[in-house]
Amino acid sequence: MTIDQGIAVRGFSSIDVPDASIVASCVHCGLCLNECPTYRVLRVEMDSPRGRIQLVNAVQEERLSLDSPAFLKHTFQCLDCRGCETACPSGVKYGALIEAVRGQAVQADLMPTRRRIAQQVLRTVFRRLKLLRLAAQALKLYQRSGLQTVVRRLGVLQRIAPPLAKVEALSPRVSNRFLQASDLSFFPADGEVRHHVSFITGCIMGVAFADAHRASLRVLAQNGCEVRIPEQQGCCGALHVHGGDREAARELARRNVEAFEIHEDDAIIINSAGCGSTLKEYGELLADDPEYAARAEAFSVRVKDFSEYLHEIGMRTPTGAIAERVVYQDACHLVHAQGISRQPRDLLRMVPGTELVEMENPTICCGAAGLYSVTDTEISLAILEERLDALQATGATVVVSANPGCLLHIQTGAQRRGMDLQVMHVAEFLDAAYGHEGSKA
Repeated sequence: MTIDQGIAVRGFSSIDVPDASIVASCVHCGLCLNECPTYRVLRVEMDSPRGRIQLVNAVQEERLSLDSPAFLKHTFQCLDCRGCETACPSGVKYGALIEAVRGQAVQADLMPTRRRIAQQVLRTVFRRLKLLRLAAQALKLYQRSGLQTVVRRLGVLQRIAPPLAKVEALSPRVSNRFLQASDLSFFPADGEVRHHVSFITGCIMGVAFADAHRASLRVLAQNGCEVRIPEQQGCCGALHVHGGDREAARELARRNVEAFEIHEDDAIIINSAGCGSTLKEYGELLADDPEYAARAEAFSVRVKDFSEYLHEIGMRTPTGAIAERVVYQDACHLVHAQGISRQPRDLLRMVPGTELVEMENPTICCGAAGLYSVTDTEISLAILEERLDALQATGATVVVSANPGCLLHIQTGAQRRGMDLQVMHVAEFLDAAYGHEGSKA
C-alpha cells in the first residue's frame, strides 16, 4: 500500500483483511471489560476490546482512516492477551481480529516508532538463531563481567539513553549454558520407552531459559518419553504474529513445518505458552498457502503444551517432597488461547508436601505480553502491580508459570518490590520434585 503524504488511508487493503464477521459477532455487552488489563488500568472505553472493535468497524466503513493516531494508539496498546475471548458469551475471535488489524498497519508502514524498532529487531535477530546466540553471549558477558552492575549503579544509560535504560532493566538473565536445537538433537527416555516426541527449543527460551528446557527434557524422560530435537527448527513467529508482521511469521512457520514433518512422533512438545498458541494456529496462518496449508494443519494438531501432554499420558507421581506454598500464574496464551488451566494445577498437586493456593483473578494478564513491557512500559508495570498485590496476598513462597515473559516480568517486579518469592517454570518445579533422577541433560 502506497501512502501519499497528507492523504488519509481509507479502509483496509485486500491482503490479510480483518474478518468483518468477527466485528459483527460482537454484541457490545461489555462482559469483556473487567477481563481486559488495559481497561482495568486506564478505564478508557477505546482501550477495551469493545472499544477497539468499534474502531475497527469505523475503519472498515471508512468513517475513520487507518492512519488515524487514535486508531493506531488504541489498537497497539492492546496486550493481545485474549482474556476477552474467555469472557465473551458470543465467541468473538478478538485475537485474530487485532492481529489482522496490526498486519494492516505493518503493510501500510504505520507502525508506532517503538514498535517499528522492535519489529526490525525481530526480523533481523530472531530469524537467525546464530545471530541471536551471539547477541545472548554478548549480553551474558555484560551481565557476568560486572559491567551491568556498574552501569546501573552510576545510572549511565538513564542519563544518556532513557529508552535503552528501560530495555536494559527488563533484559532476561542469560543462561550459563544455552540449549538450542544445534546443541542437542536427542534425549533418551529414562527406562522403558513409552512415547516418542519432538521438542521445540525456540528462540528466547534456548538462551534465557535453558534451565527450563533441561528440566522439561528430564521430566519427559522420567515419564518414558524419547525426545527428538530437529536441528532445522527456529523461532515460532509468535512475536511477529502479535505485532502484525504476518509475512515474517509465515516464513518462520514454513521452516518449522518442514523441520518437524520428517518425524512421525506422537506429539510436538512446547513449554512456552505464547509460542504454543501460535504453533497451534499455523493451520490458520498458512491457510491460503496451497503448498503448506494441509501440512501446517497436520503440524498444528500434533503440538502439545508441556503440561497438557504430561496430563494426557498420566504423569508419574514425583517422590520428592517440596514443602512450599505455591501459587500458579496462568499464562494468557495458555489459559485463554489454548484453554489449558486445570492440567498444570493437577500436576503441581501431585508433588508431595506442596500446598497449591489460588490468587484473586488468576487469569488476568501480568503485563508482560511479549515485547509490551518494552514498548509500553508504564502501562505494563501498572498492570504488573495489580498482579503482584494478588500474589503477595496469597502468602506463597513460590510462583509457577509456563511462559518466559511472565516469569521474567514477575521476577523483575518481585525483586523491585523486595518480595521473598521464588519464580519457577512448571517444568523446573516438577523436575525438582523428581530430584533430577537419571539426569542426562
